[in-house]
Amino acid sequence: MAIDLTAPGPLERALGRKDPGVIVIDEVAGMLLSVVLLPRSIPVLVTAFLLFRLFDIWKPFPARESQALTGGVGVMVDDLIAGLYTLVLVMGARALFGVPA
Repeated sequence: MAIDLTAPGPLERALGRKDPGVIVIDEVAGMLLSVVLLPRSIPVLVTAFLLFRLFDIWKPFPARESQALTGGVGVMVDDLIAGLYTLVLVMGARALFGVPA
């Protein structure tokens, strides 16, 4: 039995919206990815949070395009991309400039 990852999920169907605000697991996963390889200091966490929100709102390529996917995949992928961009940027800033500490 194959699972259709492009079909709207049951909660999306029930609420009649794509990526309803009551689903937050995508935000949690994206934020966790943004700090997975970083030290858990206050400056790192605040910087990562702010950058993650910026990328989550701005949705740089390919995050915006990934929203065309339906169901759980479309809900999750754009936030994981935002988290990955954040992780790379913060790791790069730490390697090049030593901040955030």
